[in-house]
Formats: sequence, C-alpha cells, structure tokens
Amino acid sequence: MSTTPQTKKSNGRSVAIVAMFFLFAMISFVTNLAAPFGTIWQNNYHWAGMVGNFMNFLAYLIMGIPAGTLLVKIGYKKTALWAIAIGAIGIFVQYLSSLFGAETPVFPVGDDHVMLNYIIYLLGAFISGFCVCMLNTVVNPMLNMLGGGGNKGNQLIQLGGSLNSLAGTLTPLFVGMLIGNVTKETSMTDVAPLLWIAMGVFVLAFVIISSVTIPEPHMRKDGDSSEKNAHSPWSFRHTVLGVIGIFFYVGLEVGIPGVMIFWLSDSAASGIETNATAVAGAVAAIYWLLMLVGRLSSSVISGKVSSKIQLTVVSAVAIVLILLAILLPTSIRVSMPAYSVESGFSMAQVPISAMMLVLCGLCTSIMWGGIFNLAVEGLGKYTAKASGIFMMMVVGGGVMPLVQNAIARSVSYMASYWLVIAMLVYLLYYAVIGCRNVNKDIPVDDDIRNDEIVEELV
Repeated sequence: MSTTPQTKKSNGRSVAIVAMFFLFAMISFVTNLAAPFGTIWQNNYHWAGMVGNFMNFLAYLIMGIPAGTLLVKIGYKKTALWAIAIGAIGIFVQYLSSLFGAETPVFPVGDDHVMLNYIIYLLGAFISGFCVCMLNTVVNPMLNMLGGGGNKGNQLIQLGGSLNSLAGTLTPLFVGMLIGNVTKETSMTDVAPLLWIAMGVFVLAFVIISSVTIPEPHMRKDGDSSEKNAHSPWSFRHTVLGVIGIFFYVGLEVGIPGVMIFWLSDSAASGIETNATAVAGAVAAIYWLLMLVGRLSSSVISGKVSSKIQLTVVSAVAIVLILLAILLPTSIRVSMPAYSVESGFSMAQVPISAMMLVLCGLCTSIMWGGIFNLAVEGLGKYTAKASGIFMMMVVGGGVMPLVQNAIARSVSYMASYWLVIAMLVYLLYYAVIGCRNVNKDIPVDDDIRNDEIVEELV
C-alpha cells in the first residue's frame, strides 16, 4: 500500500511531537534529581538541602537569552542536542563529586567547613541547569508551533506538561528504589549507579533526537537585517507582560507547597504533633499529583477552551483558595493521606488551610502553558528569542519563594501567602487585559503557517 504525501506529513509531525514530549520528560528528570541529592548533602550541611536546586534556577537567569539566540542561529534540533550533551556533562561532574575532595576544606560557612566535593556537586548542578533551560527553550515554542498556535498549541504544551509532571512524580520514586533510606552515612558514592543510569539516559536521548526531523521555520527566511534590528520580543506589550507573569508564576508554583511544608513541619504552628515532617511531605506530594491531574484535564479541553479563559478561571479560583487558607482558623481539621516509614500509609488530621493550598495545584498546573501561549501569540519570527527570555524568568522560582519564606519567618506562615495573592492578581490582570496584542503593526512574517511548517518534516 502506497503512502500518500498527507500521511507522510502527519507521520512526520507526530514524530516531532513525540520527540518534544520526550524532551519535556527529560527536563523533569534532570530537575528532580536535585531534591534527593539535596537530602544527602543536608546531612552534611544543615543549610545545603536546597542550594543545588537554587543552582539549577540560577542557570536559567544566565542561559535564558543565550538559549533563545542559539535557537535563531543554529535551530531547534542542534540546540536540543547541545542541551543534551551539556546535561550529560553536568551529571558527570556530579559523579566526580563522589570520587575526590571529601577531605579537602574550601571555605568556612558558620560552624561548617565546606568541602571540595560539595563545590564540585554544585558546579554539576549548575551545568545541569543550563541543560534544562535550553531544553525548555526548545520544547515550549516547538509544541506551540506544531499545534498551530492558539488553542491547539496550548493543548500540546499542556499534554507535554503532563508527561513532565509524571516524570517529576516517578523520578524521586526511582531514586528511592535505587538508594533506599538516606542516613548520615549516605554519600554521593552511594548514588553513583544512579548517575551512570542518568548519563545513559542522556546518551539515548542524543541518539533519538539525532534521528528525528525537527522543523526550523524561523531559519527559512533571511529577511532584511535593518528590519531585524528594528524590533524584538520586547517590542510587544503582551510579551513583556507575559515575561513578568512567568516570573511570578514559577515563584508562586514553588512557593505555595514550599512554605506549606515548613508550616506543617512546625508542630507548634500546624498543631500536627506526630510525624509532622512526614505528613508535610505527603501533603505536598498531593499538590504535585493534582498538577498532573490539572495538566491532563487541560490537554483534553484546550482544543476548545482558549488559554485566555483557562488562565482567567484558574487565577480567580486560586485567589479564592488562598484567601480561604489565610482566613480559615487552623482549629478546623480535615483528614489527608500521609506516609511515614514507621507507620506506612495513614490518614492524618491537618488544618483545613492545608487542603486549600493543595487544591491550588489544580490551578497552577495549567498556568505555564496558558501564559506562554498567550505571550507568544502573533510573534512569528520573534518567537525563538522570546522563548529564551521566558526561560530567563524561570529564576522567579528561586527568588520569590525566598521572599515568601522571609515573610513567613518575620511575620507568620499564613501572612506570607498575601504575596502569593498579589502575584495571582497580576496573572488575573494579564489573562483579562494584559494578554491582548496591541502591536499588530509590527511585521512578524506570520505568513509561515502550520501546514507550511509540516512540509519541512517530509
């Protein structure tokens, strides 16, 4: 049976979409290695648990714009391959931290003396951050473009985000199966097999992406150099406001469960007297699970329900949930699933405010795709550079939770969530008003349609 040109186009587009989904999962795989590794280092330095995660986010700030520039100069495929290679190097550097330097002091921090092996680990985490930044820069605009922008583009981003959440849920479980319980004696040497597996995953990813055809529409037209210099993504008001929105979004997505963990772990504040830390971790896990549910649900409806409507609804609902969390008395308790090594799975009594915060996971789950989709709408050839700017703003996930935690420490845990409400109000404004493209007079070569893009796949 002969294959029609239309069938070839469809198959080529499907292969490219699957490749982007695979990279979306890779992003979560690399990012979520930081948490279990941070647990190991925290046993050596009480302040070190989140520093590796911070190094991941710091890399976004530095690499965001260069990654967007790479997209323009060498294209999506080569940028992805460079990202995968850099990721393998980052994992290898983390592996090196298990080989030497454990007895070599570098500089004092309080009562601790930081050893060379920890510095090497942080360098590896920083390099890995470059990898995930570059991959994010590739997959978001590519999925939006393969979907043809608009509702269908957002639908693909949400579906890719679902796989990202799934990988984020499975990675810690996989790590736990390989290294077991983390004690004070656990070191990076004990996770060396995991690091070799991770490097193998990167090699496999490199081979797969090398064999896949990925369209490069922004590289098809040279255009006039003087016109290129006349405008940029910063020339579009809705893009600039979307960049701010991404900064706030990542900050509140991380801050909501982050401060909640500290609050529930504090027995005096939460009223949880038994296994408070374990309960806090289990409740936070439900938040991330609901993010997976939300993204899957959004991927189903995004073909018919616009990003504007979705972002408006979830921002408004999240504001209501956070307000309830702040105003409801902690004496009102509800049962939520918990887990501890001693007791296994059980139902724990937690303040009802915790349930309100957890439910926010359904709202935050679809914000990334919605903001990105609205902010790049109508950008045409400027989309690649805009993607790099968005990746730079992911650093909000490192900055805003620090600010929120500072408020929590100086005032109270619940008072810190007024900052979250302020960020949600901004997102609601963006969904209702700020997302409108008022710069349609800027030429963007929008005549490159989705069906023309698919032509490049065959």
